[in-house]
Amino acid sequence: MNSDLRLVFLGATRFSEAILQHLLKCGFRPSILFTIPEDFSISYSQGKVHNYNYSDLRSICEREEIPLRIVDSCDGGHKLSDYKDEIRALRPDVILTMGWYYMVPRSIRELARWGAWGIHASLLPAYAGGAPLVWAIIEGQEQTGVTLFRFDDGVDDGDIIAQRAFPIHKEDTIREVYRRATTASKSLLVRALKALPNVTFCSQDKSKIKVYPQRKPQDGEIDLKWDADRMYNFIRAQSSPYPGAFIRTAEGRKLIIEKARVVP
Repeated sequence: MNSDLRLVFLGATRFSEAILQHLLKCGFRPSILFTIPEDFSISYSQGKVHNYNYSDLRSICEREEIPLRIVDSCDGGHKLSDYKDEIRALRPDVILTMGWYYMVPRSIRELARWGAWGIHASLLPAYAGGAPLVWAIIEGQEQTGVTLFRFDDGVDDGDIIAQRAFPIHKEDTIREVYRRATTASKSLLVRALKALPNVTFCSQDKSKIKVYPQRKPQDGEIDLKWDADRMYNFIRAQSSPYPGAFIRTAEGRKLIIEKARVVP
């Protein structure tokens, strides 16, 4: 086992927490951890963005004595690149980007022997970009998966290391699919880390990449002109822990629909 690998970990979500806990259980301890506040600034939004999947990783870092740094790039806070010298001094083998919201610049990626790796919740090149599980459910897909890949300059367009597919059942909500993606990601990542340096990096066909946009809470409004199946998929894709699909009532209030079923 390569438990002596020097790892830099970037994460700020419940997915990040699950992956981090699994790495520690398997003997992989990051040299440093970078995280993002629960409400953070990002280029595509004029105001703060709320992380609905946020996980506070401070207690794990304190328990495991892992140094913790905060990144909030667009609000006068520290950018990841501000920590370049500190990361370089660690001589990392891999930068693990697990539940992260900012691009990782080339100047940072090149500090790691095998680059920066991420897990995207789709079978790339399908569903590159934002909220891939949500989009897959909205569009009625019956299968998705996770992809472990090495970052490049574009959006989710780097070399593929490994992939694992799993089903989306008709009754699944985003919670069940998210849980399935997390389970698949744990074993995929640890298997690849154990295999180093014998890991193959396979180029993507970039002509097949379609980048989906990030989703905001206001994107959850249901159009009552849609057919029943489309509404059903839209609702289950954005249920708890996400903000939820909704309709506006006659007095202008937002009515969130957490669960639905289609009947003849």
